[in-house]
Order: sequence, then structure tokens, then C-alpha cells
Amino acid sequence: MKLEYEHGGDIYSRPVALDYSANINPLGLPEGVKKALLQGLEEGVFSVYPDSRCSGLRGALGAYYQVPADWILCGNGAADLIFGLAEALRPGRALLPAPTFLEYGKALERVGCRTDSMFLKEEEGFVPNMGEFCRRIESGAYDLVFFCNPNNPTGISVSREELLRAARACERAGTFLAVDECFLEFLEDGKERSLIPSLGDLPGVMVFGAFTKMYAMAGLRLGYCLCSEEALLEKMFRQRQPWAVSGPAQAAGTAALQEKEYRRKSRRLIGREREYLAGALKGLGFRVYPSQANYLFFKDEGKRPERWLYEALLSRGILIRSCGNYPGLDGSFYRICVKGREENERLIREIGRLGAE
Repeated sequence: MKLEYEHGGDIYSRPVALDYSANINPLGLPEGVKKALLQGLEEGVFSVYPDSRCSGLRGALGAYYQVPADWILCGNGAADLIFGLAEALRPGRALLPAPTFLEYGKALERVGCRTDSMFLKEEEGFVPNMGEFCRRIESGAYDLVFFCNPNNPTGISVSREELLRAARACERAGTFLAVDECFLEFLEDGKERSLIPSLGDLPGVMVFGAFTKMYAMAGLRLGYCLCSEEALLEKMFRQRQPWAVSGPAQAAGTAALQEKEYRRKSRRLIGREREYLAGALKGLGFRVYPSQANYLFFKDEGKRPERWLYEALLSRGILIRSCGNYPGLDGSFYRICVKGREENERLIREIGRLGAE
């Protein structure tokens, strides 16, 4: 049986010394998270079943976002909850921007939903046309709409005002809006762009978040969603297996929310290194799009074969994300995460050598 790996992070099937394909914080696990995990091991709390309701973590998230804990559901990564929403709503027809995170389409496909794409235009820099998006919604054709802010793989974000416009269009059309904010914490003005403060007025909106990226907790698998429609969250909770979130993940998430300085340090590092990488890639002849997240989206505009950069770097032990399997893109598009300066300089040197060969 051949199991295809469709996302970044495949460091298991081949030798990889430097992984630029998964958008994980280069600072690694925060110290407070490490201490919480070690304490849990020492005290034996991970030897018992975890709280299936995630009561402590939901309370901590509620305090962090200043919303009722009853508006929050935790899961085994944001993808777990994305699939859970599709299962709970069982929409007949949905709308997705393209390109965007692949798991929205997979979740919808699993419940037999017909999916339409609003293709973001290369000539417009893949910036979402929110006017067109709202017009598509107001056609009344859709039961569910997904929107990723900032978008994956482009890293481009829209304002809260633009998302509120989409939310109101959904409200008029009787369409549910799911907004993925998993990368929003990397933005300096992320709180100003979030829909979470408006959820009390938007019962038909769900926001997804995760500890995966900002806190480098991908292996622990911890995500959450927020929605003021508590009956929907209850339905999602009841339809899944009871221990979806492990004890270590709950302890790590609760500790991570206290890491205020870590978040500040991460944003400073990402902003500085993203600028360095973007300038270096432009200097090597690539077209780089204006990402606001902890990754960069770029295109090889030379007359080289598709995926050549992916294959060439992989032969040198460096893994990047080829974006050819995203709807609306081909193998000339790539995505890389942002790491520390030493690793970033090594990546740029290797790409420069490839261009000189």
C-alpha cells in the first residue's frame, strides 16, 4: 500500500537535513511548555485518561481570547475540527478560494459535498478579491464557505472589516462561514485582523486556531475552534471519539498561552528573517509574493522544468514545499518557512549554487 504524503514535513521517507516545507516556529517549544510536559511526566498525570472535555484548556483559551469557554472546542489539531465541522454540517455545496489549505476540500469531499473554487488571480498577486467573494456568497448557492486568513500557501491576509463584510454576506445568504486563523498570531496586527472579538454577533461563523505553528507543537497535535453557536459545538463533540486531545497536549497548550515574551520574540524574528529571505530570493531571480506569515510563497519565472528547485534541493538534503498540487497552481510555485539566519543563509547559498550550475 502506497500512502501519499501531500503536505510539508515529510522528513520520514528520505534523508532531510533541513526542512523548509513545514511552517513551524524556528524557536522550538517554549520553555514553559517543556516544563509543563516534564512536570506531567514526573507527577504521572499522563498515565490516566485525559479530560475529554478539555475543561482546563478551554478555560485558559476563553480567558486568552476573552470569550466564554463554552464557545470553544479543542481537537487533535485544527484539521481534526475542520473534518468535524464538515461532518456536523454535511453541506451540499461549498465555496473555497484557490489556492488554499488542502484539507478543507478533503473534509468536504468525505461528506459528499460539491465544492466550487474562487480562483485567486496571479496577475493580482493572489490577493483575495473580497467583492467578488461576497458576490459569489450572495448568490445563495452555498451552505458553507471556508476562508484562510492569512492564506496558505500565499501568506496574504485580509482585514477584519473585509471578513466582516463576508460574514454579513453569509448571514444574508444563509451560509455558514469557517475562518482559519492558524497563522494569524505571527502577524504584528493579528488581533486587529481576527474575527474572534465579533463572534458574539456572528452565530453562523466558526474560527479555527492551533498551537501547531506558533508554539512548534506539531507533533503534539492540538487545535481549537471558537463559535457562539454552542449547539453546533456540542454536535461536533458528540460525534467523535471521546479522548481526541491527549493529556500532554492539554498541558502543553495551557502552558503555551502564558508565553507572552516568546510570542513577541517570535514575531520579531519572523519579520526580520522573512524580509531577508524575500530580498535574497528576489536577488536570485524569483518572484516573491508579499507574505505576512511565517512562510514565503514564490515562483520560478525561468524556463526550467516544474519542480526542478524542489528536486534539486532535495538531492542536497533540503526539503521545500512544491505547490503543484494546490488547485490553481503548477510546479513552478514553491513555499518555504522562515527559520533563523544561519539556516536561511545556508538555504540561499544552496539555491544560488543551483542557479550557477
